[in-house]
Amino acid sequence: MSPPLRIGIAGLGTVGAGVAKLLADNAELIARRAGRPITVSAVSARDRNRNRGVDLGNYAWVDDATELAGRDDVDVVVELIGGSDGPALTLARRTIAAGKAFVTANKAMLAHHGLDLAAAAEGAGAPLKYEAAVAGGIPVIKGLSEGMAANRIARVYGLLNGTCNYILSRMEAERLDFAVVLAEAQAAGYAEADPSFDIDGIDTAHKLSILAALAFGARIDFDGVATEGIRAVELADIDQARALGFRIKLVGLAEHDGGTLFQRVHAALVPLDHPLAAASGALNAVAAEGDFVGRLFFQGRGAGEGPTASAVVADLIDIARGITGPAFGMPVASLAPLPRADAASRRGRYYLRLTVTDRPGVLAELTAALRDHGVSIESLIQRGHAASGDAMVVMVTHVASEAEVLASLAQMAGSDAVTGPPVMMHILDF
Repeated sequence: MSPPLRIGIAGLGTVGAGVAKLLADNAELIARRAGRPITVSAVSARDRNRNRGVDLGNYAWVDDATELAGRDDVDVVVELIGGSDGPALTLARRTIAAGKAFVTANKAMLAHHGLDLAAAAEGAGAPLKYEAAVAGGIPVIKGLSEGMAANRIARVYGLLNGTCNYILSRMEAERLDFAVVLAEAQAAGYAEADPSFDIDGIDTAHKLSILAALAFGARIDFDGVATEGIRAVELADIDQARALGFRIKLVGLAEHDGGTLFQRVHAALVPLDHPLAAASGALNAVAAEGDFVGRLFFQGRGAGEGPTASAVVADLIDIARGITGPAFGMPVASLAPLPRADAASRRGRYYLRLTVTDRPGVLAELTAALRDHGVSIESLIQRGHAASGDAMVVMVTHVASEAEVLASLAQMAGSDAVTGPPVMMHILDF
């Protein structure tokens, strides 16, 4: 058997400790599958004395994680620190400059610096692997870059944030308000103390920009992802969506029409019979549509110690086997700088929710706004609120352009009968 592949782990949080545990517990199996042992030589974290539930006594301790890149007993550096810049980026650059393989779960760093790191890795002949950066234990990176490599991929989309999926699932199942579920998720450790990256869609946007690059052979364009989160979703929306045959999910969607790239993160109404609608709790799910293979669907646990550690070690096994290649499926020079698609011209159906004064003539005013901009109504529901004197009006449109719907909403918002900001959500019709 070949000599061991020696790794250094930077960051010993839930995932880092999980990687060390997985390599120890399944050492014999991993060695047989990799063709050589994979061993930990050195580790680094902020707190040397913290109990992580795994024996670290046989590993060298490094206070400065960036020093792992220069150690003679480290062949591969595993970065699990997080953050788009700072020590994680410094470590990535130093590791690649040293000609060593670099494995990361850091979607933010890849979304902002992935092209530069990939180009540097190509120049140094150093593998850059990141299966764990998107959808945790689900092998979607490998699926897109290898399994669908022969296909023209038109669309990739899915549920890429377990925290949002957990919140929306509990709101529906237990009929709880958003704020209540978020607070309980924070208390249980499912959501961060500052949950903005999750609930405002930023985490999903990071992951989506990476998937789009892989799927379409495009340069990463994180700034081109139109991003909305789930703060505006109310229990009433979930109830009405269900009555209409839908379930609300935070969907990341990227499409390539052959000329432009469209990327959006948004709360959407997903038909109950769509595979995405069945992914509940903290599960992630990703669909990709190829011209020859059709639609492939990936689902599983998108975060946590076990799934993410599993994805990291899968990358290590590939490196041990010598299975490497361009980080984004093709050399950076071949990645296309796709222009951004015009969202205003996109056509689809829309869910609209307004809070209005409950008086005669209001519905006529609202429907006139839609009529004025060429938008027709597929269904309409009105619910009165006796205590406030207001009513909730929910409408689902027929297919219309986004520009037409937004113009209608702007007209409605200018009415003195509308007492709150209108809410619009897209309907997933594919």
